[in-house]
Amino acid sequence: MGNPSLDDLKLIARGAGEILSLSFGTDIQVSHKGEIDLVTEVDHRSERYLLSEIGSRFSGHRIVSEESGEQNGQSEHAWFVDPLDGTVNYAHGVPVFAVSIAYQYQGVVQLGVVYDPMRDELFSAQKGEGARLNGVPIRVSNTSLLNQGLLATGFAYDIRTHSETNLDYFADFSIRCQGIRRMGSAAIDLCYVAAGRYDGYWELRLNDWDVAAGGLIASEAGAYVTDIHGKANYFSPSQSILAANPALHAQMVSVIQEISSQHCD
Repeated sequence: MGNPSLDDLKLIARGAGEILSLSFGTDIQVSHKGEIDLVTEVDHRSERYLLSEIGSRFSGHRIVSEESGEQNGQSEHAWFVDPLDGTVNYAHGVPVFAVSIAYQYQGVVQLGVVYDPMRDELFSAQKGEGARLNGVPIRVSNTSLLNQGLLATGFAYDIRTHSETNLDYFADFSIRCQGIRRMGSAAIDLCYVAAGRYDGYWELRLNDWDVAAGGLIASEAGAYVTDIHGKANYFSPSQSILAANPALHAQMVSVIQEISSQHCD
């Protein structure tokens, strides 16, 4: 088949979201990929559904998914899929998680959908066409001062072993902004920036499937989306992201550069 439409992604995301919502709060099997990195049977169930739907509708496309890795296909067509973004929340009965699906054509992400089944909120974007929540256009906030901004962040699963933990950035931003939230889902964080609920968001060591859809949605809603140092490419190998409204983005990059320079002294 040819290129997918945004409606294709919405339909597939809702199907996966139903799998997540029906099993939420039940006795599910949980295993560990790392010391604090979980995976549940529902991750795998959702992913099997997504891979089957994409594979049958768009045969031969390359798919990069969190649990199954990369399925080789036509290089100009690529999908980035997170079947359950917020697995730790899900496993603990915290109702903050989402399905994230992005479609990339010739190296540029063209379509993105993030579906939160617990709130029935479907965030979507098509490159050049703006971002929407349940079909209604959304826009980033107009907060212009960092000390009035509500930010979000997250922490990588290797926080116990990696030298860069994000704790220094977290501590410094905490005394410079109005507040910081840590939701446990990068996809939702990016969509909340897009909807103006958060003014800015940053995180380290993310994977492409974490940010492909949410990054497009935030960008189409008017956010500046870069790596934490302000460089355009937040995909691998950068593995960091900073998304904020235009006024706060520069201020957040400045804070990060200030802290980074202290590490070099």
